[in-house]
Amino acid sequence: MDHSRTVGLLGTDDMWRERLERAVGAVDAPDTVFAVSRAGRRTLHCGGTAPPPPVPRQDLRYEIGSASKAFTGLLLAQLIQRGLLTGGEPAAACLEPGRRTEADPVTLAHLVTHTAGLPALPADFYRRALPAWRTNPYGRYPAERVTDAFLRHRPRHRPGTRWHYSNFGVAVLGHAVAAATGTAWEELLGAHVLRPLGLSGTALRAEDPKTDAVGHGKDGRTPTLAFDAGGFQAAGAVRATPHDLLTFLEAHLDPAGSPWADALRAVRTPVLRRGRGHRHVHTMAWFRHPTNGGPMYFHSGATLGQQAFLGFRPDTGTALVALCTRRFRARDSFIATAYALLAEE
Repeated sequence: MDHSRTVGLLGTDDMWRERLERAVGAVDAPDTVFAVSRAGRRTLHCGGTAPPPPVPRQDLRYEIGSASKAFTGLLLAQLIQRGLLTGGEPAAACLEPGRRTEADPVTLAHLVTHTAGLPALPADFYRRALPAWRTNPYGRYPAERVTDAFLRHRPRHRPGTRWHYSNFGVAVLGHAVAAATGTAWEELLGAHVLRPLGLSGTALRAEDPKTDAVGHGKDGRTPTLAFDAGGFQAAGAVRATPHDLLTFLEAHLDPAGSPWADALRAVRTPVLRRGRGHRHVHTMAWFRHPTNGGPMYFHSGATLGQQAFLGFRPDTGTALVALCTRRFRARDSFIATAYALLAEE
């Protein structure tokens, strides 16, 4: 049975309400939220195969997994704009002051753009995570193991020459930035991104079972434990409400109206182009694809029991948040549905 609710702020656009309702209906998950902001008007549609939770779905905090990297990219851009970092710092020297710098060191910029020559995960990650693979794999790999694995790793390719998506690399970035600034990652994110943008419904760990959405396994019925990012906070620890995520995206749509304008513009700037016809464009924080009207920026993410999609289009002033509480599975329609909704807008 499907239980759904549509909420409009500052007026509801009938066309968007219908589109969001269809999108929610296309996703088979216990809880699903599709939320759009267009020219300052917000419309949300919630539904799912499970009965409505005690707290309305649009007020729950959801795990966004790798979409957390959009927050990490903006934080790094802000620190660079403020002159606290340059992006060119060798990560190893940040983590181990006095360490001899190699001829071609891995820099913070290499880490955030996935060009550091690192694998997706450390070589010994799977061995350590396997006993808790279905419950808490990342939690078994703490910060000190992430940094130690990086300091021992020898890239196969010269940094900056090849792109390979790496949770490992962005996790290292978080620890290197914290070491270079002398400030814990959680405090950096709070001071430079969350509090300035008013994101009071965003955190790096589960805090309240009444307000944190519960994930589910591939069967859509078995509840999963709250995601523990372990030493990978910068790569995937963020959990947030749909409204906080819309606020985050709205700041990207209107940089001129923000005191962080330079950083918000910086994370739109292409830093890497790859693939046939250079279709795949990357910024410090986003994937960027072309549309008929202009570029769209997006990032998706997943944990053991939830999925997320964040995206925005400057040409139409549209931001889209999509969330669901079911683990990704083969032929899953969630990401494709969210991507198409924004790309075809």
